[in-house]
Amino acid sequence: MDKPTDKPTDKPTDRTIFQNAWVVDDVEAACMRWVNELGVGPFFVTEYTNQFANVSYRGKPSKLSMIVALAQAGPVQIELIQPTVSQCAYRDSVPAGTTGFHHMCVWTHDIDQDAAYFESLGYAEANRGMTGDVGFAYFDTRPLMGCMLEVVTKNPGVVDRFAEIAAAAEGWDGSRPLR
Repeated sequence: MDKPTDKPTDKPTDRTIFQNAWVVDDVEAACMRWVNELGVGPFFVTEYTNQFANVSYRGKPSKLSMIVALAQAGPVQIELIQPTVSQCAYRDSVPAGTTGFHHMCVWTHDIDQDAAYFESLGYAEANRGMTGDVGFAYFDTRPLMGCMLEVVTKNPGVVDRFAEIAAAAEGWDGSRPLR
């Protein structure tokens, strides 16, 4: 029988879930529903068209583009994603024309080690890519938790950007909901 341990080197991923993400068909409309019905915001909206390098989908070279909106809701970052390609991890579980919960996100310190770990458990890598020096991968953990798991390279630039988004939500007065 294996003995439980809390050594961080036993499993490669930093298992602190900091983000929950939904796939939507109209990111601006979805943002405004979150703003008006839940009071979550402001949302920072970015369109990604050609920013990704070394993209793979289910192990084959691919393209990835989307419109993303990020906001903070207490300790959790909210991500709303409008995919603009049809073959991607987002459409594996949320068909076009629907809205649905897609993934939780954790930091990675070694994306290749994480990939080997999740593959050893039978959770295939659905999408992977880079933007600048930030790597990301989605693992198809739906059999485990009903959604995918994203890992993102933790570096000072990303941490600082996410801190700016969180700071904007503190005491937010409802002005400029989309930025």
